Amino acid sequence: MRASTLAVLTLPPLLWASNAIVGRMAAGAIPPFTLNFLRWALALVILYPFVARRLREDWPLVRTHLRLLTVTSLLSITLYNALQYLALITSSPINIALITASGPIFTLLVGRAFFNAGISRQAAVGAVLSIAGVAWVLLRGDFANLTQIAFVSGDLFMLLAIALWSVYTWLLRDRPPAMATNTVLIMQMILGLILAAPMVLAELAWGGYAPIEWTSSTIGFVCYVAIVPALLGYLCWQQAVARTGSQLPMFFLNLTPVFAAMMSIALLGEFPYPYHLVGLALIVSGIFMANRPSAPTAKG
Repeated sequence: MRASTLAVLTLPPLLWASNAIVGRMAAGAIPPFTLNFLRWALALVILYPFVARRLREDWPLVRTHLRLLTVTSLLSITLYNALQYLALITSSPINIALITASGPIFTLLVGRAFFNAGISRQAAVGAVLSIAGVAWVLLRGDFANLTQIAFVSGDLFMLLAIALWSVYTWLLRDRPPAMATNTVLIMQMILGLILAAPMVLAELAWGGYAPIEWTSSTIGFVCYVAIVPALLGYLCWQQAVARTGSQLPMFFLNLTPVFAAMMSIALLGEFPYPYHLVGLALIVSGIFMANRPSAPTAKG
């Protein structure tokens, strides 16, 4: 494998893990819905000049599929990212990354429940293993928490976010192939920001957050999450899928909690606990099991 290919496979999980770290650092300084809005607004300003021409060419397709684009924008730009930043107020980046790593399994279950997609025996076993890993993280490695309901709200917000992202992933199947990927992204940014605006206004009016103090740190938080995990991470992901197909990049995403743990230690002084390692092992084992090819059926 070429070094450049390895780089575009490794950078997305690294950059998206850093999003959790910076989101945790920004908690308390910038309200979560506001941070999400500012992130995508800045990303839109940066990206728009480069895709404006293609957007005009694709506009007839955009108008035809406006309902689909609106729903996917709501699920991804508006809700998923906002819930992630909301989750980081009370949950750790390691927990968030581990729950995120179970995304492929959630997508499998959502497909079976709502989109009539089949699940093989290997995939079913994988789903059980990964869900067990997520549950172990939520329980903080102690079954006693099951009766005490000791889940932090951030973990539950992230579970909701992953469920919404899984629905979004399935809905993307209906995207017209002729519509450029960047057109889809820019329209999701525009529509997602429109839908997010009332949430931001409500947060500022009734959320009880202190006014934002615009220092070099808070400005840096916004610039970082807009440019690095949003734009650079997405462009690397596109290149990874183009070079290797859709399966291999999904396996590399399992590095996200590893990177999150390393950065949490270095930047936040938050060390992983043994239950994090157990949860990671179960989640990764489940994803590998779910992606194993089915045994060929014997012919008589």
